[in-house]
Amino acid sequence: MEFKCITYERKDGVAWITINRPQAYNAFTTNTLKEMAHAFHDAELDTSVGVVVLTGTGDKAFCAGGDLKEAAQRGGYSKEMDYWHTKVHTAIRSIPKPVIAAVNGYAVGGGNILALLCDLTIASENATFGQAGPRVGSFDAGFGVSYLTRVVGEKKAREMWYLCRQYTAEEALEMGLVNKVVPLDKLKEEVNNWCQEILSLSSTALKFCKLAFNAETDHQYGFEAWSAAAVRLFWGTKEVEEAKKAFAEKRKADFSKFR
Repeated sequence: MEFKCITYERKDGVAWITINRPQAYNAFTTNTLKEMAHAFHDAELDTSVGVVVLTGTGDKAFCAGGDLKEAAQRGGYSKEMDYWHTKVHTAIRSIPKPVIAAVNGYAVGGGNILALLCDLTIASENATFGQAGPRVGSFDAGFGVSYLTRVVGEKKAREMWYLCRQYTAEEALEMGLVNKVVPLDKLKEEVNNWCQEILSLSSTALKFCKLAFNAETDHQYGFEAWSAAAVRLFWGTKEVEEAKKAFAEKRKADFSKFR
Protein backbone atom coordinates (compact mmCIF):
# COMPACT_ATOMS: atom_id res chain seq x y z
CA MET A 1 0.00 0.00 0.00
CA GLU A 2 1.00 3.64 -0.35
CA PHE A 3 2.23 5.05 2.95
CA LYS A 4 1.46 8.61 4.01
CA CYS A 5 1.95 8.56 7.78
CA ILE A 6 4.99 6.27 7.94
CA THR A 7 8.02 5.40 5.87
CA TYR A 8 8.91 1.77 5.27
CA GLU A 9 12.31 0.63 4.10
CA ARG A 10 13.87 -2.82 3.79
CA LYS A 11 17.63 -2.91 3.49
CA ASP A 12 20.27 -5.55 4.22
CA GLY A 13 17.93 -7.76 6.21
CA VAL A 14 16.44 -4.94 8.32
CA ALA A 15 12.95 -3.47 7.93
CA TRP A 16 12.71 0.13 9.17
CA ILE A 17 9.21 1.32 10.12
CA THR A 18 9.31 5.05 10.85
CA ILE A 19 6.35 7.06 12.09
CA ASN A 20 6.48 10.14 9.88
CA ARG A 21 4.37 12.82 11.58
CA PRO A 22 7.02 15.09 13.14
CA GLN A 23 4.61 18.04 13.11
CA ALA A 24 2.57 16.14 15.72
CA TYR A 25 5.49 14.62 17.65
CA ASN A 26 4.81 11.44 15.67
CA ALA A 27 1.47 10.93 17.41
CA PHE A 28 -0.50 8.22 15.64
CA THR A 29 -3.84 8.58 13.91
CA THR A 30 -6.07 5.74 12.80
CA ASN A 31 -4.38 5.75 9.40
CA THR A 32 -0.91 5.72 11.00
CA LEU A 33 -1.80 2.54 12.87
CA LYS A 34 -3.29 0.98 9.75
CA GLU A 35 -0.10 1.66 7.79
CA MET A 36 2.08 0.33 10.61
CA ALA A 37 0.05 -2.89 10.75
CA HIS A 38 0.48 -3.38 7.00
CA ALA A 39 4.22 -2.70 7.22
CA PHE A 40 4.67 -5.27 10.00
CA HIS A 41 2.66 -7.75 7.93
CA ASP A 42 4.94 -7.19 4.96
CA ALA A 43 8.06 -7.53 7.10
CA GLU A 44 6.78 -10.81 8.52
CA LEU A 45 6.18 -12.32 5.08
CA ASP A 46 9.47 -11.07 3.59
CA THR A 47 12.02 -13.84 4.15
CA SER A 48 14.88 -11.43 3.49
CA VAL A 49 13.96 -9.51 6.68
CA GLY A 50 15.49 -10.81 9.90
CA VAL A 51 14.86 -7.91 12.26
CA VAL A 52 12.48 -4.94 12.39
CA VAL A 53 13.21 -1.45 13.74
CA LEU A 54 10.43 0.89 14.88
CA THR A 55 11.29 4.57 15.24
CA GLY A 56 10.06 8.11 14.59
CA THR A 57 11.08 10.89 12.25
CA GLY A 58 13.23 13.71 13.59
CA ASP A 59 15.06 14.22 16.87
CA LYS A 60 12.19 15.23 19.18
CA ALA A 61 9.84 12.28 19.34
CA PHE A 62 9.60 8.55 18.89
CA CYS A 63 5.83 8.70 19.36
CA ALA A 64 3.64 10.90 21.54
CA GLY A 65 0.77 8.40 21.61
CA GLY A 66 -2.65 8.84 20.06
CA ASP A 67 -3.42 12.05 18.19
CA LEU A 68 -5.73 13.98 20.52
CA LYS A 69 -6.88 16.27 17.71
CA GLU A 70 -8.28 13.32 15.76
CA ALA A 71 -9.87 11.97 18.93
CA ALA A 72 -11.49 15.34 19.67
CA GLN A 73 -12.87 15.60 16.12
CA ARG A 74 -14.35 12.10 16.29
CA GLY A 75 -15.68 12.49 19.80
CA GLY A 76 -13.20 9.95 21.14
CA TYR A 77 -11.03 7.15 19.92
CA SER A 78 -13.10 5.32 17.31
CA LYS A 79 -13.77 1.62 17.02
CA GLU A 80 -11.64 1.66 13.86
CA MET A 81 -8.69 3.14 15.77
CA ASP A 82 -9.12 0.51 18.49
CA TYR A 83 -9.05 -2.18 15.82
CA TRP A 84 -5.79 -1.02 14.22
CA HIS A 85 -4.28 -0.16 17.60
CA THR A 86 -4.76 -3.77 18.68
CA LYS A 87 -3.47 -4.99 15.31
CA VAL A 88 -0.21 -3.08 15.78
CA HIS A 89 0.27 -4.36 19.32
CA THR A 90 -0.39 -7.89 18.11
CA ALA A 91 1.93 -7.46 15.13
CA ILE A 92 4.88 -6.37 17.29
CA ARG A 93 4.45 -9.36 19.58
CA SER A 94 3.52 -11.99 17.00
CA ILE A 95 5.99 -11.29 14.21
CA PRO A 96 8.50 -14.17 14.59
CA LYS A 97 11.46 -11.79 14.33
CA PRO A 98 13.05 -9.46 16.90
CA VAL A 99 11.67 -5.92 16.92
CA ILE A 100 13.86 -3.06 18.17
CA ALA A 101 12.47 0.30 19.28
CA ALA A 102 14.88 3.11 18.41
CA VAL A 103 13.60 5.83 20.73
CA ASN A 104 14.73 9.23 19.51
CA GLY A 105 12.84 11.59 21.83
CA TYR A 106 9.44 11.52 23.51
CA ALA A 107 7.88 8.07 24.00
CA VAL A 108 4.84 8.94 26.06
CA GLY A 109 1.33 7.53 26.36
CA GLY A 110 0.69 5.09 23.55
CA GLY A 111 4.22 5.75 22.31
CA ASN A 112 5.68 4.44 25.54
CA ILE A 113 3.58 1.31 25.13
CA LEU A 114 4.82 0.79 21.56
CA ALA A 115 8.42 0.93 22.80
CA LEU A 116 7.51 -1.33 25.72
CA LEU A 117 6.11 -4.02 23.41
CA CYS A 118 9.20 -4.14 21.21
CA ASP A 119 11.60 -6.96 22.08
CA LEU A 120 14.48 -4.54 22.65
CA THR A 121 14.65 -0.79 23.21
CA ILE A 122 17.62 1.46 22.47
CA ALA A 123 17.17 5.10 23.45
CA SER A 124 18.95 8.33 22.70
CA GLU A 125 20.08 10.47 25.62
CA ASN A 126 17.28 12.97 24.94
CA ALA A 127 14.56 10.32 25.11
CA THR A 128 11.68 10.75 27.56
CA PHE A 129 9.28 8.03 28.71
CA GLY A 130 5.98 8.05 30.58
CA GLN A 131 2.23 7.51 30.63
CA ALA A 132 -0.31 10.31 30.23
CA GLY A 133 -3.75 8.67 30.05
CA PRO A 134 -5.24 9.74 33.40
CA ARG A 135 -4.15 13.31 32.66
CA VAL A 136 -6.14 13.45 29.40
CA GLY A 137 -9.05 11.18 30.27
CA SER A 138 -7.80 7.88 28.90
CA PHE A 139 -6.00 4.69 29.90
CA ASP A 140 -4.54 1.46 28.54
CA ALA A 141 -5.38 -1.30 30.98
CA GLY A 142 -4.14 -3.94 28.53
CA PHE A 143 -0.46 -4.40 27.78
CA GLY A 144 0.06 -0.81 28.94
CA VAL A 145 -0.58 -1.90 32.53
CA SER A 146 -0.19 -5.68 32.69
CA TYR A 147 2.95 -6.04 30.58
CA LEU A 148 4.49 -2.82 31.91
CA THR A 149 4.16 -4.34 35.38
CA ARG A 150 6.02 -7.44 34.21
CA VAL A 151 8.86 -5.33 32.77
CA VAL A 152 9.43 -2.64 35.42
CA GLY A 153 7.77 -4.11 38.50
CA GLU A 154 4.44 -3.32 40.11
CA LYS A 155 5.53 -0.38 42.27
CA LYS A 156 7.15 1.49 39.39
CA ALA A 157 4.30 0.68 36.99
CA ARG A 158 1.77 2.04 39.48
CA GLU A 159 3.91 5.16 39.90
CA MET A 160 3.97 5.71 36.14
CA TRP A 161 0.19 5.45 35.81
CA TYR A 162 -0.89 7.07 39.07
CA LEU A 163 1.36 10.14 38.77
CA CYS A 164 1.84 10.49 34.98
CA ARG A 165 5.43 11.58 35.49
CA GLN A 166 8.02 11.56 32.74
CA TYR A 167 11.36 9.78 32.99
CA THR A 168 14.73 10.35 31.38
CA ALA A 169 16.46 7.73 29.26
CA GLU A 170 18.84 6.93 32.13
CA GLU A 171 15.91 6.49 34.54
CA ALA A 172 14.22 4.22 32.01
CA LEU A 173 17.44 2.20 31.74
CA GLU A 174 17.61 1.85 35.51
CA MET A 175 14.03 0.54 35.74
CA GLY A 176 14.55 -1.98 32.93
CA LEU A 177 12.39 -0.21 30.35
CA VAL A 178 15.40 0.35 28.07
CA ASN A 179 18.32 -1.90 27.08
CA LYS A 180 20.86 0.81 26.24
CA VAL A 181 21.23 4.59 26.06
CA VAL A 182 23.46 6.32 23.49
CA PRO A 183 23.99 9.87 22.19
CA LEU A 184 21.35 10.91 19.66
CA ASP A 185 23.85 11.10 16.81
CA LYS A 186 24.93 7.52 17.55
CA LEU A 187 21.44 6.02 17.83
CA LYS A 188 21.07 4.71 14.28
CA GLU A 189 24.62 3.36 14.28
CA GLU A 190 24.04 1.52 17.56
CA VAL A 191 20.73 0.10 16.36
CA ASN A 192 22.40 -1.10 13.16
CA ASN A 193 25.10 -2.81 15.22
CA TRP A 194 22.48 -4.68 17.24
CA CYS A 195 20.66 -5.61 14.04
CA GLN A 196 23.82 -7.07 12.53
CA GLU A 197 24.43 -9.14 15.66
CA ILE A 198 20.90 -10.49 15.44
CA LEU A 199 21.21 -11.23 11.71
CA SER A 200 24.31 -13.34 12.37
CA LEU A 201 22.27 -15.73 14.53
CA SER A 202 19.87 -18.55 13.71
CA SER A 203 16.52 -17.03 12.72
CA THR A 204 14.70 -20.24 13.64
CA ALA A 205 16.22 -20.31 17.12
CA LEU A 206 15.31 -16.64 17.62
CA LYS A 207 11.74 -17.30 16.45
CA PHE A 208 11.21 -20.03 19.03
CA CYS A 209 12.81 -17.91 21.75
CA LYS A 210 10.34 -15.12 20.97
CA LEU A 211 7.42 -17.54 20.99
CA ALA A 212 8.56 -18.85 24.38
CA PHE A 213 8.92 -15.34 25.83
CA ASN A 214 5.44 -14.45 24.57
CA ALA A 215 3.88 -17.62 25.95
CA GLU A 216 4.53 -16.29 29.45
CA THR A 217 2.39 -13.20 28.86
CA ASP A 218 -0.04 -14.04 26.02
CA HIS A 219 -2.89 -14.27 28.54
CA GLN A 220 -2.66 -10.47 28.67
CA TYR A 221 -4.47 -10.27 25.32
CA GLY A 222 -7.61 -10.65 27.42
CA PHE A 223 -6.77 -7.46 29.30
CA GLU A 224 -6.09 -5.78 25.95
CA ALA A 225 -9.56 -6.61 24.60
CA TRP A 226 -11.24 -5.63 27.87
CA SER A 227 -9.35 -2.34 27.99
CA ALA A 228 -10.32 -1.35 24.44
CA ALA A 229 -13.99 -1.94 25.20
CA ALA A 230 -13.76 -0.06 28.51
CA VAL A 231 -12.05 2.96 26.93
CA ARG A 232 -14.81 3.24 24.31
CA LEU A 233 -17.40 3.35 27.09
CA PHE A 234 -15.31 5.81 29.11
CA TRP A 235 -15.03 8.17 26.16
CA GLY A 236 -18.81 8.66 26.24
CA THR A 237 -18.80 10.11 29.77
CA LYS A 238 -18.91 13.70 31.01
CA GLU A 239 -15.56 13.13 32.70
CA VAL A 240 -13.89 12.68 29.33
CA GLU A 241 -15.92 15.57 27.92
CA GLU A 242 -14.12 17.75 30.48
CA ALA A 243 -10.78 16.36 29.28
CA LYS A 244 -11.62 17.18 25.65
CA LYS A 245 -12.76 20.71 26.54
CA ALA A 246 -9.59 21.30 28.55
CA PHE A 247 -7.47 20.15 25.62
CA ALA A 248 -9.30 22.45 23.20
CA GLU A 249 -9.04 25.38 25.62
CA LYS A 250 -5.38 24.61 26.40
CA ARG A 251 -5.93 24.35 30.13
CA LYS A 252 -5.58 21.70 32.83
CA ALA A 253 -8.62 19.46 33.14
CA ASP A 254 -10.62 19.63 36.38
CA PHE A 255 -11.61 16.08 37.31
CA SER A 256 -12.48 16.90 40.95
CA LYS A 257 -16.26 16.89 40.41
CA PHE A 258 -16.16 13.32 39.11
CA ARG A 259 -14.67 11.73 42.24
